[in-house]
Amino acid sequence: MSLAVLCSRAVCGLEGFAVRVEVHVASGLPSFTMVGLASTDVRESRDRVRSAIASSGFEFPAGRITVNLAPADIPKESGRFDLPIALGVLLASGQVSFGEEAGERDLARYVFAGELSLTGAVMPVRAPLAIALAVARSDPRAILVFPASSACIAAQVPGLKVLALNRLAELVDHFSGRQALPYAQAEQGAAVASVSAQSADEGGSASLCLSDVRGQALARRALEVAAAGGHSLLMSGPPGAGKSMIAQRLPGILPRLSVDHALEAAALAGLSGEAGHYSDLPPFRAPHHTASGAALVGGGAVPRPGEISLAHRGVLFLDELPEFQRNVLESLREPLETGVITIARSARTLTYPASFQLIAAMNPCPCGWLGHPRRKCECTPDVIIKYRARISGPLLDRIDVQISLPPVDVEWFDAPKGESSSAVRERVVRCRRRQLTRQPCVNALLGAGMLEQMCAMDDPARQLLRRSLSRWGWSARAMHRILRVARTVADLDESDGVSACHLAQAIRMRQPWG
Repeated sequence: MSLAVLCSRAVCGLEGFAVRVEVHVASGLPSFTMVGLASTDVRESRDRVRSAIASSGFEFPAGRITVNLAPADIPKESGRFDLPIALGVLLASGQVSFGEEAGERDLARYVFAGELSLTGAVMPVRAPLAIALAVARSDPRAILVFPASSACIAAQVPGLKVLALNRLAELVDHFSGRQALPYAQAEQGAAVASVSAQSADEGGSASLCLSDVRGQALARRALEVAAAGGHSLLMSGPPGAGKSMIAQRLPGILPRLSVDHALEAAALAGLSGEAGHYSDLPPFRAPHHTASGAALVGGGAVPRPGEISLAHRGVLFLDELPEFQRNVLESLREPLETGVITIARSARTLTYPASFQLIAAMNPCPCGWLGHPRRKCECTPDVIIKYRARISGPLLDRIDVQISLPPVDVEWFDAPKGESSSAVRERVVRCRRRQLTRQPCVNALLGAGMLEQMCAMDDPARQLLRRSLSRWGWSARAMHRILRVARTVADLDESDGVSACHLAQAIRMRQPWG
């Protein structure tokens, strides 16, 4: 044949768009033309493909070769199109023919991705999980052809068939019927990571167990409520009160991720250039307060996911919250409401998921000792007001639980250990199950229209809420968030309605300065 059509994938954000690789070989002066909005690294494939074909024992055709990457309005980047282009050249020039025992002959079912070296070896591709998830979701019958090192990662996607190859010649042997390519098996690191994450809170050797936190009963209760309802949490307290220690133990009491959610989190990590190993433990991200807006929400010349997307389905911990740049903190307002972040650039606009649980910590004043019984605060009232004003009112409104931690008591060392993470997680999982049975989401995501139905209050609770609104002047958004927290407190008590006691606990958890 003089025309070959193969399938590949282009990654835009977390989405993988189908790309049709059309290769046409015609007589004429030797030339290699590539069209279809290809980036520089894709256009350089002509030299890699020419050398790889020659090194694999085939002849590069001396004629007019035209490669079209369709659709033309989707940007194409990276060297993952080398493999389908090379196979297309061999098919179009008649150097590859299907054998009688080649197995599946329908090229439309195969999806090819892989970068070629000059020797004909197939190199790993970036973001293999994102490509595999896109292929599995679009066509469950598809067969993905990947480099061997990337195939074991892609094989983690349930139900997806992945063929692993090391050299271009192996792919030719497969379609010629001489030797079939093996199906890849999921890498063993995925299971190991999952098991080790699960045992991190159940065994006696756990390094981040909630039982390590002595005292701080309010903070422990607030953390359990935040985990049970998916609420955001702000902790204010003096240095050494245990804010960071408590926040780092939140993933250990959260429900384990489902397979789809764990693969999604690993795929996002792969897009950012990290290893992206599969784990059912919710991700925990803790960027430094010097992080830029692009590092936190995503961006760059070629937009990549930021920390809020890498914390998708997990926890984003911002320590020393007022030390972050004001514009960086303000960029969190929309993702906290929508669960996604859209990055607009002149060349393209990408949308990444960002459904994270925000945990923040801060000192009550610049020196940190305001209200401490044994240390003197030297900050003036104006300095304290200016320090707290670094966090805007609209951002504070979007944080569900806000508590003040007292300084650690002098007898903390002799205090008994609290409950372990595994015991608290059992209550959290039971509470989450109760919520999802009653409604399609956790309490933190309840819309304003569902609050009246799901948060049925008795008369004492309504009176308490009315008095609280009059005293503190909360906005409608803040009132809705208090109701969501109260609903979670009631669910932890396995109560169908919201009583004044439940509402009082939610109001107590809305006092960031004590």
